[in-house]
Amino acid sequence: MSKRDYYEILGISKSASADEIKKAYRKQAIKYHPDKNPGDKEAEEKFKEAAEAYEVLSDPNKKARYDQYGHAGMGGSGGFGGGGGMNMEDIFSHFGDIFGGGFGGGFGGGFGQQQRGPRRMKGSDLRIRVKLNLEEMMNGTTKKVKVKRFKQAPGTTFKTCPTCNGSGVQIRVTNTFLGQMQTQTTCGTCQGIGKVADHIPPGANNQGLNKIEETVEIKIPAGVREGIQLQVAGKGNDAPFDGIAGDLLVLIDEEPHAELKRDGNNLHYDLYISIPDAILGSSKEVPAVNNKVRIKIDKGTQSGKVLRLKGQGLPSLNGHGNGDLFIHINVWTPDKLTKEQEAFFEKIKDDENFSPHPQKDDKSFFDRVKEMFS
Repeated sequence: MSKRDYYEILGISKSASADEIKKAYRKQAIKYHPDKNPGDKEAEEKFKEAAEAYEVLSDPNKKARYDQYGHAGMGGSGGFGGGGGMNMEDIFSHFGDIFGGGFGGGFGGGFGQQQRGPRRMKGSDLRIRVKLNLEEMMNGTTKKVKVKRFKQAPGTTFKTCPTCNGSGVQIRVTNTFLGQMQTQTTCGTCQGIGKVADHIPPGANNQGLNKIEETVEIKIPAGVREGIQLQVAGKGNDAPFDGIAGDLLVLIDEEPHAELKRDGNNLHYDLYISIPDAILGSSKEVPAVNNKVRIKIDKGTQSGKVLRLKGQGLPSLNGHGNGDLFIHINVWTPDKLTKEQEAFFEKIKDDENFSPHPQKDDKSFFDRVKEMFS
C-alpha cells in the first residue's frame, strides 16, 4: 500500500515554515496521542504516521530530498525506517519535548502527567559513499560494502540503575516556606537510561561495545542520482544498554560514462558524421546505456541537428517513466585533402546546390540552446 503524502498528513502546504510544520505536528500528536485514545489502534497508527512526517519535514536535508523525489528519495524509508519499525519509545525519545507538559512520556503515563520512563539511547549514524555507473543507475543494483561499526560485545550484561531503580529520573523534595517542592531531573548515574553495565567482556569499551568490520548489503533502486542519500536502517553504530542502533547513510556518487552525458533523466551523445554521410544519408550505431541503437541519418542532414530517442534515458526514481536519449549531429570537416579531392570541391563549390539555403525550420545555434534550457 502506498504511503500518504507527508504534507497531507500534517495538513500543511509545501511552503510551510519550520514553525508551521512544528505546530501542525503538535496538533496531530495531541489529537491522536495514546493517552487520549487508549486502546485505539487507528489513532496509534495516525500518531506514528504524523511522527514520521514530522521527522522528515523538520529536517531541511530530508525535506529537500522528499520534495524532489517523494517517498522514493527516502531510500524506501521515511522517519524511523518508514514507520514499520517505529515504536512509541522512538517517538518520545526523539520528540518528547514537543508535547510540552501536556502528556506523559509513553503509555500509562496518564493524560496530563509529566513523568517519563527511562529513555532508550540511539547509536550514531555512519556515512559512506558508493560509486555507481550509468548501467547501475539505470537498472538498480545491490552493493556489498565493508563497514566498521560499534556492536554490542557478546556476553555484555546490564543491571537496573541503583540510583533511580530503572526509572531514568531522580526526584528531589525540597522544603520551602511555601511547603514541599518536588523536582524531577535526569538520573546522573545512568543518564536517563535506567540501566548500567553489569559485566563487560575483555576488549569491549566501558559501554560494552566492540568495533568490528561487517559486510552490509545495500539495495540500490533504479533511477538514483548523484547526491541522493539512501538509508539502511540499523546498520550504524549500536547504542549501549540495548538501545536503538543507528543507521547507515549511503551517499551516491556517479562515475562518468565514456560516451554519454547525463542531464537529469535524459542522456546526450555527440555523433560525428562525414560530409558524404550528411549529403547522401546513412545509418549509424550509437551507444545507449544497456545496448547499441541504430539510427537513420536523412539525406541533407545539417550539422547541429538533434535526434531524440524516447525512453532511452534513465528511469525516474518515483516510477514515472524514462528520460530520453538525444543524439547531437556534428558534420565533421576534414582539414587535409588530396589534390584530386581539392579539385573536386573546387569544381563544385560555386554550384547552386552547395550555396547555403537555410529553411524556416532550420534552427540556429542560439535557438537550439534556448530550446534545450527551456
